[in-house]
Amino acid sequence: MRISLDWLSTHLDLAGRSIREIDALLTDAGIEVEGIETRGVASERIVVARILEAVQHPNADRLKVTQVDAGEGAPRQIVCGARNYQVGDKVPCALPGAELPGGFVIREAVMRKVESRGMLCSASEIGLPEGEDGLLILPEEAEIGRPVMEYFDSDVLLDLEVTPNRADLLSHSGLARELAALLDTPLKESPNAVAIPMAPAASVRLDAPDDCAFYSLIRISGVKVGESPDWLKRRLESIGLRPIHNVVDVTNFVLHELGQPLHAFDAAKVDGGVVVRRATDGEAFHALDGSTHRLDSSDLLISDASGSALALAGVMGGLASGVTAATTDILLESAWFRPQGIRATSRRTGLSSDSSYRFERGVDPAGVIAAASLAVRLILETAGGTAETVIGTAGDPPVVTRPVTLDLVKLDQLTGGSIAHDEAARILRRLGLEPLDGGGWNVPSHRADLQRHIDLVEEIVRVAGLAAIPSRTVGFAMPSSPVDVAADADRVLRQRLAALGFHECQTIKLVSDVQLADALPLRALQQGDAIRVKLPLSEDHAVLRPSLVPGLVAAAARNLRHQAASLRLFELGRVFRHSGGGKARDQESETLAFLLSGECAPTGWSRSRRDADVYDLKGVLEAMLPKRGVRLVPRERTGFALACDIKAGDQNIGVFARLLPARERSLDAVAPVFVAELDLVKLRKLIAAPAAVVELPQFPGSSRDVAMEVPTSLANAEIEQAIAAHNEPLLVDSVCFDVFADPDGVRLAADRKSLAYRFHYRAADRTLTSAEVDAAHQGVLRLLEQRLGVRFR
Repeated sequence: MRISLDWLSTHLDLAGRSIREIDALLTDAGIEVEGIETRGVASERIVVARILEAVQHPNADRLKVTQVDAGEGAPRQIVCGARNYQVGDKVPCALPGAELPGGFVIREAVMRKVESRGMLCSASEIGLPEGEDGLLILPEEAEIGRPVMEYFDSDVLLDLEVTPNRADLLSHSGLARELAALLDTPLKESPNAVAIPMAPAASVRLDAPDDCAFYSLIRISGVKVGESPDWLKRRLESIGLRPIHNVVDVTNFVLHELGQPLHAFDAAKVDGGVVVRRATDGEAFHALDGSTHRLDSSDLLISDASGSALALAGVMGGLASGVTAATTDILLESAWFRPQGIRATSRRTGLSSDSSYRFERGVDPAGVIAAASLAVRLILETAGGTAETVIGTAGDPPVVTRPVTLDLVKLDQLTGGSIAHDEAARILRRLGLEPLDGGGWNVPSHRADLQRHIDLVEEIVRVAGLAAIPSRTVGFAMPSSPVDVAADADRVLRQRLAALGFHECQTIKLVSDVQLADALPLRALQQGDAIRVKLPLSEDHAVLRPSLVPGLVAAAARNLRHQAASLRLFELGRVFRHSGGGKARDQESETLAFLLSGECAPTGWSRSRRDADVYDLKGVLEAMLPKRGVRLVPRERTGFALACDIKAGDQNIGVFARLLPARERSLDAVAPVFVAELDLVKLRKLIAAPAAVVELPQFPGSSRDVAMEVPTSLANAEIEQAIAAHNEPLLVDSVCFDVFADPDGVRLAADRKSLAYRFHYRAADRTLTSAEVDAAHQGVLRLLEQRLGVRFR
């Protein structure tokens, strides 16, 4: 909801209150300020000043040192860089403390060793439309020392997010009433207070009293529909409404002034009296916005005696009964409708308006006649005519509040006794409540949200301020739950992947049938394992994802289209599937997936391009799970060029694959695309497991290098497994540091390859002798020779 501070100031004296102060006050009171827009000159500390003198700055060619009269009794020195003024001109002067658009606050400063006690301003610098370059030259009749805002239209607009239970704040008078209570300041006397008398109307019939408890109607004859006066147009435009004509503009003004929706009918288009009834099933309604709707018996209609629909009650007027330029007589409606019915009709028809927004939250029954009376007065002022002497009514205003008792003992318990009982009572009076005998309080009709004792306590604390409540430590430590342990492990995984240059993604849980080809579940999918949506919104959202990889591949495609040179993406989330061809149904699990492709590091003059490969992916896994013995075990996967199971020790924890080259080309990838998906439950256990701590070595070690010739089909994992199985106590590390093969068979048989390994030996309690190292090394070589048929070169 938009609120104009200039409009608000007609109800409440806000002089001396800064925008920041009002923002903080509303926010602390539970009314969220979503935005602040300044129009025109907003600060009272921007005043009219006359330039008395201007001399060259001693240390700057483009600056001048001016002396100005700002109405303070003594000249003020200000350094200025503008050139378009003359001595004697009147210009805007921002005094220290003035806040300019954008939040810039003027302070006294020293500019090139010369004191400057303010700022002389251009039009754009104080929030006015941009004019000529340089200072804004004010008219000679402008009074020195007066705020510049008095000579220009200025305003501050607040965008407020009002909670659904505070319908009383959906108007300028309602918000003014709230601010008056928060600031403990009186409201200004309102000219809207005179109400027109009311009497039962024979021309109004209530056929649905449960949905419309109170309805009023008054006839105004001889009006002249035309353009609204400037003040009314400015009020509406300030909150973003477009003026239409005087009658409609008055109803819109009253809506935002008092919070009570009104509607005006062309009396010539109403046959007989007005009937408030339920619609018949299938009845057509042609709305003011040109749309047509089929209603049902739950919708409330305003019709005439002939049955013709005039308006969809509380939501929108009808196209045929609206006021036009030819209208001379109008019927002005003001009513109270049941909020639940208006909400249901608005949702079902898709029609929404400022009126329905307020009716469905509940308007003040006591404001029905007050709003009609104000609208009548304004219509007579802006459109002429004569009004009936009484407002015709049907039904009675409903009672929406009841007395509530404030339990002072519980108030003290909840506030720690920090708010005195007299102060609590004073706050409730400021909010419009009246004390009753026995500790009860009479709640005003506009505060239907106050129903219980705790509601009164909340209001007291809200107005007094949470800062008035002393803080107390009442919490205590709780043992970690499985949920806590899982969250901690997930945070560690995220931190480690982020440190490795990965970016977290959050993709939608629904994928298309086409995307299933990219799925890399921990167990291969069979026919019938995918969980399909019965009524998908689109073909792209037809299947619950069985794997996180399709979402990452789609994200990679979007990044590649934006010329991303390096892709490092990951996601933690849930996946869904059946199992065994659909025999075991609705299985849900958590996995972690990541995607790796493109440059390992930015290419530069000192570094040529190197794209990520399978060894980089294995390095990521080892960095995620240090000292867990990560291995890749080849296993074919349909639809992928290369695939492996990922093992940590003897435990299978996930799957790795490279996309087919054809799929990579379809993504516009110029480098291989590697993906992996891991069981998140197993990862969490590995992360949470105690880490082995090894003492720093006290004695030096010794290394031996060896070149071995093996079949090209022999995987490095088999060599690592054989070395681990040997369990040589002195062997602390082994690494393959070179691989050679000759596909032509010239220097080495085409079916053979040469591997170079480095073995490192060390004892924890002594320095090894050469003989000990040689003996241990020969034992490792014999093992490799016997188990794998290795030939040493």
